[in-house]
Amino acid sequence: MTTPARPATRPQNPCFSSGPCAKRPGWTAAALDRALVGRSHRSKPGKARLAAVIDKTRAMLGIPASHRIGIVPASDTGAVEMALWSLLGPRGVDMLAWESFGEGWVTDVTRQLKLKDVRTLTAAYGRLPDLGAVDWSRDVVFTWNGTTSGVRVPDGGWIADDRQGLAICDATSAAFAMRLPWPKLDVVTWSWQKVMGGEGAHGMLVLGPRAVERLLGYAPPWPLPKIFRLTSGGKLIEGIFTGETINTPSMLCVEDALDGLAWGESIGGLDALVSRADRNLAAIAAWVARTPWVDFLAGDPAIRSSTSVCLRIVDPWCAGLDGAMQAAVPKRIAALLDAEGVAYDIDGYRDAPPGLRIWAGATVETADLAALFPWLDWAFATAKAEASAAAA
Repeated sequence: MTTPARPATRPQNPCFSSGPCAKRPGWTAAALDRALVGRSHRSKPGKARLAAVIDKTRAMLGIPASHRIGIVPASDTGAVEMALWSLLGPRGVDMLAWESFGEGWVTDVTRQLKLKDVRTLTAAYGRLPDLGAVDWSRDVVFTWNGTTSGVRVPDGGWIADDRQGLAICDATSAAFAMRLPWPKLDVVTWSWQKVMGGEGAHGMLVLGPRAVERLLGYAPPWPLPKIFRLTSGGKLIEGIFTGETINTPSMLCVEDALDGLAWGESIGGLDALVSRADRNLAAIAAWVARTPWVDFLAGDPAIRSSTSVCLRIVDPWCAGLDGAMQAAVPKRIAALLDAEGVAYDIDGYRDAPPGLRIWAGATVETADLAALFPWLDWAFATAKAEASAAAA
């Protein structure tokens, strides 16, 4: 079997990683020229930059004035952990897990916090658990978009308006690319390095009125590290939600976040960002429909992610290989495209079924995806030819 010819056109930006994600189109390091390097984040201009991130985020996402927004340490992980350790305990908890990060939150609640009344609703990669089985008299923890499975919840209709518990939503890979029903969400978290292509290490935490009420009326029985503390003396630490961060942020990262928000504003705000991600998903779906060797990991189109798109190899040749060799095929595809400088970091997540994961969020150009598709076909054919030659 001969190796096919390389395609003639390459993506202009080969960054298809699911985090950190592609920078916005046209980004250069000059975007950071106004960064307050060497200045205190507690200085007047430093606080103003941090407050600007909060204010611009609120405006772009349509977050109600009733919800507080804070910049917190340790990316989305830190924001989620802060919510779990500060809020959980007074009610039973329903944990939803259908991919790696949701499974991680289950581990934290059951093995670290050691809560006794925990129900875990799970599903295999590519599927959702039964959302109708959720008990809203309990607190509920879930990811909006499963970054490692390519599966998202279809909407917020399953979240009860008259819920007694809190809806705690890990929305990284969803915020800025999918519409979130803010009145139905009591806690929302995400990170800068996902949809807006910002730099890592910083998280965003949104608290609705019911979450604030919980914080003020409940003191967890376990000790809280300083970077998790949202209250002091029985009162909310309001400074966290006005730009007074718990620990020292990178002002370079802050400037980069502001640059991403300015770009989002310039192209039409949330409507444009959602449309760009949806258009990218549609382009991938059209390629998958005409490509016999690949399919979505998520079989139901209604729950397919428009950002972290996960694909599986369905070619009969690959299905006939043993497990280790099947897993080696997408790794070889990813390695071939990396070596060509065509696509970086598109192998599936380490805990997910073998496959490819292509970031298609708002900072990715549809034209770059169109240029990538022939290369994916080339890499699969090359991997298949190599394997056939080795077996001969």
